[in-house]
Amino acid sequence: MSTTPVLVDAAWALAHLADPAVRFVEVDVDTTSFEQSHLPGAVGWNWTSQLADGIRRDIAGRDDFSALLSAGGIGPDTTIVLYGDNNNWFAAWAYWQLKLYSHKDVRILDGGRKYWLDHGLPVTTDEASYPATGYRLPEPDFALRAFRDDILPRLSDAELVLVDVRSPAEFSGELLAPPGLTETAQRAGHIPGAASIPWAQTVREDGTFKRPDELAALYAAKGVTGDKDIIAYCRIGERSSHTWFVLHELLGYRRVRNYDGSWTEWGSMVGVPIEKTFVANPTT
Repeated sequence: MSTTPVLVDAAWALAHLADPAVRFVEVDVDTTSFEQSHLPGAVGWNWTSQLADGIRRDIAGRDDFSALLSAGGIGPDTTIVLYGDNNNWFAAWAYWQLKLYSHKDVRILDGGRKYWLDHGLPVTTDEASYPATGYRLPEPDFALRAFRDDILPRLSDAELVLVDVRSPAEFSGELLAPPGLTETAQRAGHIPGAASIPWAQTVREDGTFKRPDELAALYAAKGVTGDKDIIAYCRIGERSSHTWFVLHELLGYRRVRNYDGSWTEWGSMVGVPIEKTFVANPTT
């Protein structure tokens, strides 16, 4: 059973599927999943085209994001419940963006698409339609967002803790990106001094989040505690949004930011230091 209001469990979702004050939104890595099946009444967001500015390589702009919410029948008082595949990767990314734009009530469905399907809960292929609301988001507040210049001058600052949430192979420099993913950098490795805590360590086999005490212990073992200034990063910002959600929303650590430029930016910048631990052809 979820113990925090930023999470809802399957029972809560079942009870609110027809609630006009609640809108379920699916955001998947596989952008074809929504049309195959989704929660009744849910709307689907495409992370590649609707949650990103492809020209500037940035988050969705205010005008486009406002129009997306309005088209989904979402107003300023709507409770948005996000869920998706891959243990809520991009659901967390959408959550983080909604918080940048100060939407009041945003939650994540614990377990996401995997848990829902694994338990045989109701799905449909019907596409829901809602009257546009004309919702206009405020200007974004980037207090929860980190930029490269928030990191580069502070690489030796003991108060700054960098959390690399990618796979161990990406962190070590063995891989530039997970297999099948195309957004890469010029160099492989990690930001100097970063702690390697892969995002997937925060969830159970069924896709639900681990207990808060388990999560706190996981991060404390690498020196990531609530008294530090914490910046999470991955490759393009979606996995680090998931870690940001865990640290900021589930554990309540207040000084947590997401560096969505992440490794695709850092690993391609001229004159910027990196570290790597992988040796491709070790000598004996």
